[in-house]
Amino acid sequence: MELFIFYALMAFVLIAAFIAVETRNLLSAVICVGAIGFGGSLIFLFLKAPDIAMTQIVVEVLGLVILIRATISRDLTFISGDREFFGMVVSVVILFAIFMAGIGIFRQLPDFGTAVYTRTPEAASQTYVSRGLEETGASNIVTSVILDFRAYDTLGEATVLFASIIGATAILRKKAKKLPEDLDE
Repeated sequence: MELFIFYALMAFVLIAAFIAVETRNLLSAVICVGAIGFGGSLIFLFLKAPDIAMTQIVVEVLGLVILIRATISRDLTFISGDREFFGMVVSVVILFAIFMAGIGIFRQLPDFGTAVYTRTPEAASQTYVSRGLEETGASNIVTSVILDFRAYDTLGEATVLFASIIGATAILRKKAKKLPEDLDE
């Protein structure tokens, strides 16, 4: 059942990608791009990576808001011209190849619920669990992993989140600041 859900999520992302490429309405394309990002975050959650899924959701929401605002503020919301049949066939073939590669890659993964570190004794996660508290002096193993062993990763995720928020705030503000020479006019 879990494998079926995973394949359904992959199919959802691929269908959204196909619609985003083939639609003539720019707003629909932007919404499909958002669906791709949300589908990706669901896949990250399904693969037991909630920190990546959370970062993906925040970046996706802010990016979607910016893209929708940019699309709505433009007068041109439709793509003109005919689609070439060859381009559509190539798009479908590429999407199918990516889907088949994804299926092949995920068949190589261990069964869901099986810890990867049990298959690899020298994995970093074995060090985190076995010697984390002694090496860091932390009172909590989660804190030692997040703030000592993976501090740069945590800093990078926080930087992405704050940069997204600041960028969205700068773009979405209602009034731009006027320069002193603009006030004289």
